[in-house]
Amino acid sequence: MDIILVPGLWLDASSWDDVAPALTAAGHRVHALTMPGLGARAEESKDIGLADWVSAVVERIDELNGPVVLVGHSGGGNVVWGAADARPDHVVRVLFVDSAPPAPGHAISEFDVVDGVIPFPGWDFFPDEDVADLTPEVRARTAPTTRSVPERVPTDPISLTGGRHRVPVTMLMGGMDQQAFEAEVANWPPFADEYRAIDDATVVRIGSGHWPQFSVPDRLAQLILDAVAETS
Repeated sequence: MDIILVPGLWLDASSWDDVAPALTAAGHRVHALTMPGLGARAEESKDIGLADWVSAVVERIDELNGPVVLVGHSGGGNVVWGAADARPDHVVRVLFVDSAPPAPGHAISEFDVVDGVIPFPGWDFFPDEDVADLTPEVRARTAPTTRSVPERVPTDPISLTGGRHRVPVTMLMGGMDQQAFEAEVANWPPFADEYRAIDDATVVRIGSGHWPQFSVPDRLAQLILDAVAETS
């Protein structure tokens, strides 16, 4: 199976380095992506939006010309859902890593803009439950690998018009199981509607913070393999 790995904000393809080997060892072809405009100055990235990130994934799907599994971490979940919407006949499963299917017209989030781009705000910016399992060594190792993202990407509303709901979905959530997720999403009606519209959606608890590819990469890899096995 071809597995396309899409990082969240500020991260590049190398953020999957501790996860990809187990997927490859299991016989899969892994394609870890770096999104357009990552680390570029405002002059070079000002016209890059979420649609361009979705298009980059769609382009890779078309290049592979066969069934693919999409994996999106955090804000990358919006990207892979947009790609699945555009190519529902080629995507056999979408995996959200501590993320969930976005509702049409909604964005990732808002962050401070500095010099026309959005720099990584630092690990201390995030709630403790998101980063508590990142050791000082992991934080020191990973923070220098982060890059700014184009200003528009986190706030662009996602356009969804296709057959995404028939694509099977697995949500690998850091701290929530299916019952907890469904209770939480009920507080956000557009997202609840999107979740309930999916023909086949499963929530699996990882038991981690928001960056399991850094804190528990072996467990994340195994959960990805388990989900892919359900698809094959």
